[in-house]
Amino acid sequence: MGSIAPMTTMTIARVPAANAPFEITEVEIPEPGPGQVRVRVRACGVCHSDSLTVAGAMGNDFPRAPGHEVAGEIDALGEGVTAWRAGQRVGVGWFGGCDFTCDSCRRGDFIACENGLVAGIAYDGGYADYMIAPAEALVGIPDDLSDVDAAPLLCAGVTTFNALRTSVARPGDLVAVLGVGGLGHLGIQYAVKMGFETVAIARGTEKEPLARELGAHHYIDSTSADVAEELTGLGGASVVLATVTVPDAMTPALGGLRPRGQLVVVGASADPMQVPPFALIPGSTAIQGHASGTSKDSEDALRFSVLTGVRPTIETMPLKDAQAAYDKMMAGDARFRMVLTTGD
Repeated sequence: MGSIAPMTTMTIARVPAANAPFEITEVEIPEPGPGQVRVRVRACGVCHSDSLTVAGAMGNDFPRAPGHEVAGEIDALGEGVTAWRAGQRVGVGWFGGCDFTCDSCRRGDFIACENGLVAGIAYDGGYADYMIAPAEALVGIPDDLSDVDAAPLLCAGVTTFNALRTSVARPGDLVAVLGVGGLGHLGIQYAVKMGFETVAIARGTEKEPLARELGAHHYIDSTSADVAEELTGLGGASVVLATVTVPDAMTPALGGLRPRGQLVVVGASADPMQVPPFALIPGSTAIQGHASGTSKDSEDALRFSVLTGVRPTIETMPLKDAQAAYDKMMAGDARFRMVLTTGD
């Protein structure tokens, strides 16, 4: 009997030009270069930030496959990669590599690298059967976490987890999570598991049952209550984690911060925030942006999630339906993270 020839092509879902529809096509399986690995993708989350790739907003080339919430295993190692092994379960998140030489990297602040790479922007991401990534971008995935659950935690998860653990809040403090969506439903879980008295804030009452189910101790309907007044009545929040992408929804929470509290912004938007200086000065409060986390931060987020039972609420679709999954996410109809799977 003759041997079966190895596969030489793979399926990829990529954008051929700025704001063009996705094309599902076959291309040659890429080879890893020095310091790189080839990942056999099993699952890839569909993140709102993928719209940056589709629009070319961060200067990416076309065609380009988005995807920075990747889970799979190492398929091949490039020259010089010794810390990882073939077959090892790994992921790639927003942190897609760094130069190790800029001022931030020399200080160990790799997520702030001046020439940092993002999977799906600097190079083809996880909307494909295989992808190439720098070895420093790899995240080890615990055995107790499935690929489809791990994928969203590599962006939405590490972003909210890391933002909370590096904030001024301490166990027992009041922490509010603004928004109960793709980021917020994870932020609530992390806040509760970290020992914070957790407040969920959203528009209307529709999401209150879910917020309570996720562990929130309090719920504020921002359409019928004064958010600042409600938070103040609870003693004031040490931190408000803003996961929504509407700046006008963030500023009302400032008045609900306790002295020296933080409004931590993780919901990305190009629209300006309207904040009068006097909203910050009396209580020495702060507005703090937060950028995701390094590959090691992602490993911490995954391990914490396994230990405490934090999981994303997901809906899966096969890679060939990348356009439908992306459209559903952009329309705000996902509950709460769309995840593409390969091999279907």
